Formats: sequence, structure tokens, C-alpha cells
Amino acid sequence: MSKKPIIVFEGIEGSGKTLHINHLSSYLKKRKLKFIKLREPGGSSNSEKIRKLILNNRVNFNKITDLLMYLAARNENVKNIINKNYKKKIILIDRFTDSTLAYQHYGMGIDYKFINLINNYITKKINVNLTFLNLVSAKNMRTRLLKRKNLNRYDKFKMNFYNKVQKGYIKIANKNKKKYKIIDSNINISVNKNKIINEVNKLL
Repeated sequence: MSKKPIIVFEGIEGSGKTLHINHLSSYLKKRKLKFIKLREPGGSSNSEKIRKLILNNRVNFNKITDLLMYLAARNENVKNIINKNYKKKIILIDRFTDSTLAYQHYGMGIDYKFINLINNYITKKINVNLTFLNLVSAKNMRTRLLKRKNLNRYDKFKMNFYNKVQKGYIKIANKNKKKYKIIDSNINISVNKNKIINEVNKLL
């Protein structure tokens, strides 16, 4: 396995994935290890522009339009950032290809093969080494979202949608048990921080 792995954090809104990727970033800085950190949608300059459009509360795109914009943002990241740093630096990504399957296929019902076809075309030979799936209860998710000052369009779906997405994530994880680590975001944060650091150290 590459000593410069790609590590992805997945999960629905309020699951703690962004908190944990930031904590891991701080840890890697202390160890003086070279890494880059991206988020999806977003990351590269063009991807951030697409992000603003996707998450804008004033728009209501068709689900296929939504999908294609997410994939367009990913393509910008892959072509302009990930390919240049692949196996040269540790790459941390806040959501990646499995997020599209969880949200757009399991959540919105878009054809699995169609999503996979474009995902695979964009990413080609890029392999994710480790994915942390952050799971959260509906109660804790709602509590955490209420604490946010600004909610984007994807923070405002009905709970049934998030349930379908999270179940979709679990199905994906069960098919890829060697590369997936489940993080129970309902327990103490420090426990999960330590678990993530320990798993990452095994890769490095």
C-alpha cells in the first residue's frame, strides 16, 4: 500500500466527518507529513464556484442536473489537484465518489450504473486506501444542524432522505469492508479521534 494514501471521510450532514478530517489535518501537520485536504463539492477554484451553485438555497435543480454538477466539480479536482499529488502526498477528502452513490443513487434513485460509469471515467486509476464512514442518529443529526448558523440546500431535506442515504452508505461499506472503517458519531468525540489516528498510523 502507498505510504501516501488517499483517505476519505464520508457521512450525512451532522455526522462529524468535517470535524474529524480537520483533526487529522492537525495531526499530520504536527508530524510534518506532506498532505493536501479537499472537500466535495469544492476544493479547486472552479469546484468552489460549482459548490456555491449546488448548495444555493435559492435554486431547485433537477436531480440529474445536481448529479452532473457534483461530477463536474469532482472532475476539476481530479484533473487539477488529485492527479498531480497522487502518491506524492497524503490526500484527505471530505466526501468523494461513494458520496455520489449514497446521495444520488440511494437517496434520489438515479441509476447506479450511470453514476458509476462517469465516476470511473473521471477517477480512472485513482484508488482510495481508507474511508471513514461517520454514522449518526437522527436525533443527534437534528441537534447538530440546529446549532449551525447557516444551512445550505442539502441541510434541509426531510429525515427520510437522510435515512436512505445513510443506509446506502452502510451497503457500500459492507461491500468494501477492508477499506471502510465505521465511526459511531453518537459516542464521545475523543474516542473517535483516537480511533481515526490509530487507523491512519497503520497506513503510514
